[in-house]
Amino acid sequence: MNFDDLTINIIKALGHPVRYKIIKFLYESPKCVCKLNEEFQFSQANLSQHLRILKDASVLKSEKVGVETHYSLYSEEIKNIINAVENYVGIVIENAKR
Repeated sequence: MNFDDLTINIIKALGHPVRYKIIKFLYESPKCVCKLNEEFQFSQANLSQHLRILKDASVLKSEKVGVETHYSLYSEEIKNIINAVENYVGIVIENAKR
């Protein structure tokens, strides 16, 4: 996969509402998949699909801890991307009020 393809995959992965919520949920610390299931109330298959997309785009990584799989952000840089977009949205909203 080349640079542009990976960039596009990351942007696409971040652009889905469910995946955005998963990323925000993992901001502070890694969580086991059981905690993700509790938080998001999706079918296991649906959650697994979103997690796979995020992993394939190098947004999340997973680690086996005993019998559990724990997910975390691939890099702290993901937070910077989300924060930059959220800051930009704040600017857009503020400008729309004028």
